[in-house]
Amino acid sequence: MNRQKQKRILIVSGMSGAGKSTVLRTLEDLGWEVVDQLPVLLIDRLLATELPYATEADDRPLAVGVGIRTRGFDPEGLVRRIKALGDRRGHDIGTLFLDCSGAELERRYAETRRRHPLATDRPASDGIARERELLAPLRRWANRLIDTTTMSANDLTQQIRDQFATQQMREPTLSVLSFGYARGMPRNADLVFDMRFLRNPHWEDALRPGTGQDADVSEYIMADPAYAEAIERIEGLLLHLLPRYREQGKAYVTIGFGCTGGRHRSVHVAERIAQRLRENGFSPTVRHRDLGSAPQDSLEGTPAHL
Repeated sequence: MNRQKQKRILIVSGMSGAGKSTVLRTLEDLGWEVVDQLPVLLIDRLLATELPYATEADDRPLAVGVGIRTRGFDPEGLVRRIKALGDRRGHDIGTLFLDCSGAELERRYAETRRRHPLATDRPASDGIARERELLAPLRRWANRLIDTTTMSANDLTQQIRDQFATQQMREPTLSVLSFGYARGMPRNADLVFDMRFLRNPHWEDALRPGTGQDADVSEYIMADPAYAEAIERIEGLLLHLLPRYREQGKAYVTIGFGCTGGRHRSVHVAERIAQRLRENGFSPTVRHRDLGSAPQDSLEGTPAHL
C-alpha cells in the first residue's frame, strides 16, 4: 500500500468581497493547485486521485477556497474536518482568513452592483453582519489573517506573493534567444537587442563558415571597439530589470539578441549574456533559432569596409 506524501494545503476563506478570488488567482499564478468551493470532506478524495499523466504537479501545494457559497458550508464542522485531516494524514494544513470592515465591504458591493449572497433582497449590511457571525469560528481558528480594508487588489496580490511563494515559484522561466533579422523577428521576445552595430564576421572568409560559438569568431567580435562598453551596459540593464520582473510575478521572460543572419554576433552575445546571468544566480535556457541556416551573402547586406 502506497503511503500518501505529506502535502501543503491552505484553506482560503473569509468575508465575501474581501479578496478571496484575488488570493486564489495569485496562488494559481505561483504554481499552486487551486480548487474553489470544494467541500472539505472531499479533499481526501481529491488527494487520492491520480493525475492523468506523469507530472510534477503532485508536489504542488494545494489551495482550497471555501465560503458561504460552498455546498453544505458549516464553519464549526469545517474546523473539525481540517483538524482531523491534519491528524489522520499528516498534511501541513493552514487556514487563511480574509477580513474587511463592514463599511468598506458595503462600498465594494455598491461599486460593483453585486448583491451580497446572504442579502439578495435586503441591504448589503444585513448580509455582511450575518456572514461575520457565521464565519466567527473559522476566523478564530485561522492561523493567518489578512485585513484587506485598506488594500487594493495589487497590494493583496503582492502580500500573497511575499508570504506564499517559494524561491522556485518566484523565479520566472528565463530564455535567451539568438536570431537573424533576415529571417524575421521572434514573436515571443520581451526584450530585444540589435547586435548589427558590431562588425560582421561573415565578411571574413576564414570566419564565414563558423558560428558565434567558435573561439576565433568570438575573438573577432570582442575586438570591436564598441563591444566591451555595449555588452557591459546590456548586462547591467538585465541585472537591474530581471529582479523587477520577478517582483511583478512575470512567469516567462525571453531576451532576444539579433544580427543579420543569426549565426555569428547574436549567437556569441547570447552565450556571453547567458553565462553572466548564470554567474548572478539565474538559470536561463539558451536557444539559437537560426544557427543551422546556411551563410548567404545576399542576406548580410554590404560589407562595412566597402
